[in-house]
Amino acid sequence: MVKHVDKKWELRLYVAGKTPKSVTALSNLKKYCEEHLKGQYRIEVIDLLEKPQLAEGDQILAIPTLVRKVPEPIRKIIGDLSNEEKVLVGLNIRPA
Repeated sequence: MVKHVDKKWELRLYVAGKTPKSVTALSNLKKYCEEHLKGQYRIEVIDLLEKPQLAEGDQILAIPTLVRKVPEPIRKIIGDLSNEEKVLVGLNIRPA
């Protein structure tokens, strides 16, 4: 596992209401962060039913979508985040 010392991770999860996929995505994300980034992350959940204008800034085309804002470069993962390996590699928490 790659160590992420002194790195702060800013993650943004775009959802549309509390659908089963959105709830699963948030639950999976919290689990992975606690296992691999404990104390080094912040998750912001953006409900596009409440704030649809925020989708444009990160060019969100599907939901749920996870966006890693920091550390750069920005990375995106679409779906319920149930494939842990895909999420960890996609966020560059674990090398491919």
